[in-house]
Amino acid sequence: MGTIVISGTVVLVVLGFGNHVWWLAAVAVLFLYVRYGRDSTSSTSSTSSTSSSSGGGSSSGSTPSSYRAYRDRRDKQAKWERRYQRERPLESRRQARQKSK
Repeated sequence: MGTIVISGTVVLVVLGFGNHVWWLAAVAVLFLYVRYGRDSTSSTSSTSSTSSSSGGGSSSGSTPSSYRAYRDRRDKQAKWERRYQRERPLESRRQARQKSK
């Protein structure tokens, strides 16, 4: 995604030598990419950290707000992993073999 945005921005800058409106379009594309494209993962992780501390939501990579929130998420993750191993024993063994290689 980033490569497409950068190449599109370069094209808009090159077109901007004839008409400066294209430069404004290039700035707008970069702004929208930084605001919504690249930064969307960190904004979702910050919202998931607030929702997970209130009792729900996933915690893929959010920073814990307190040790209790960290411990709750860790215990919930361990519970899901045990359930996955219990329900899918062949798949969990295959994943363990791949992880050990």
